Amino acid sequence: MAYGETPSQTVGPYFAYGLTAGQYAYDFTDIADPTVAGPDAAGEHIRITGTVFDGEGNPVNDAMIEIWQADANGNYNEKPVDVSATDFRGLGRCGTGTDAQNRFWFDTVKPGVVADAGAPFVNVIIFMRGMLVHAFTRFYFDDEADRNAKDPVLQSVPENRRDTLIAKRVETPTGIEYRIDIHMQGDAETVFFDV
Repeated sequence: MAYGETPSQTVGPYFAYGLTAGQYAYDFTDIADPTVAGPDAAGEHIRITGTVFDGEGNPVNDAMIEIWQADANGNYNEKPVDVSATDFRGLGRCGTGTDAQNRFWFDTVKPGVVADAGAPFVNVIIFMRGMLVHAFTRFYFDDEADRNAKDPVLQSVPENRRDTLIAKRVETPTGIEYRIDIHMQGDAETVFFDV
C-alpha cells in the first residue's frame, strides 16, 4: 500500500485530496468539477484553460483552481433551483494534476457584464502547497477591449500588468477556448487581489 503526502510534510496540498478527488483517482464524486455550464445553458459555450507556474517557471501539478462567474446575462445564481432551471452552476473546481500536462480547464459560457462592472470577467481562487491563504484574481477576455477599458477593477491595475489578467481567445476544432496562465511569482507574476 502506497501513501501520499500528509499535512505534516507541507502546507497543502491536502485540501485537494477531498476537493479534487478525480486527480487522485479516488472513487467518490467531487462536489464541484470543471463543468460550470451544461449543454442547455444559454450563451456562448467556451472552454477556459491554462497552467499554474511556480516561481521557477515550473508547472504546478497539485494546485486547485476554483472559478465563480455570472451567466451569459450577467446574473449570479442565487438559489439551487437556478442551477436546475438554467443548466448553469456558476461554480467550477479543477485540480491541475487531473490533466497529464498539469493544466486546468473549465467548460462554461462566456459571462455577461454584471451590474457594477464594465466588462465580463471570471472570479478565480488559487489554492496551492505552501500557501497559508489562497490567492484571488480575475480573468478578463481579450476580445472585449472596449469594455475592458471601462472596467473599474481592471483599470485600477497598473497598465503594464493588465495582460496578466487577459485570457486570449483561440478558435479550436472543438470550439472556442480562452487561454490564460497563472504565474505565482516572477517577472510575469499574475496580479492578485487583496479581498
